[in-house]
Amino acid sequence: MSLFERYLSLWVSLCIVLGIGLGHLFPSAFALIAGAEIANINLPVAALIWLMIIPMLLRIDFAALGSVRRHWRGVGVTLFINWAVKPFSMALLGTLFIGHLFAPYLPDGQGPSYIAGLILLAAAPCTAMVFVWSNLLDGDPSYTLSQVALNDLIMLFAFAPIVGLLLGVASISVPWDTLLLSVGLYIVVPVVVAQWLRRAQLRAGGQAALERLLTRLRPF
Repeated sequence: MSLFERYLSLWVSLCIVLGIGLGHLFPSAFALIAGAEIANINLPVAALIWLMIIPMLLRIDFAALGSVRRHWRGVGVTLFINWAVKPFSMALLGTLFIGHLFAPYLPDGQGPSYIAGLILLAAAPCTAMVFVWSNLLDGDPSYTLSQVALNDLIMLFAFAPIVGLLLGVASISVPWDTLLLSVGLYIVVPVVVAQWLRRAQLRAGGQAALERLLTRLRPF
């Protein structure tokens, strides 16, 4: 691994400290950034998320879905955990800890927001980390690609209904405009842009051109 990758935890910690410090020094500037939102979705954050995940999504070849049958056991376990266990267990744990055990330590009325955040996180499999861990463990690239492609495809259709169901069960009002816009901005747009870039690179210079682009974008 490169120096940047080896000490990634350090850079993340420094960014957290820097972000908190800048927030205290320039509160009005950060309030302006926080106010740039549509349906409670912050647009600068959305742009930064695109910058982070589009390079990862460039690696996805949806043609790899054809090899899912060869890895059906592993893919089946992953799908079961991602869509039948993780969102529901996180909703249960969030309600237990945030809604009850830690409720006295939270500002009044903010408990449901924290629970909603946990549900949103749990219902979205992290594409980027799948590639990171697969790289670190010298995993099977074709298996990784097929698994990620299938999960991303399912996420397009399953994310909003599952989150809407769990928020409703937790007696949290379902912000459908936020949910649907989240799917569009955080899933549909990055997938479409990444696939367009991928095909453009392959047409222009084949796999070598795509690998050069991935190398340039890798630090992001």
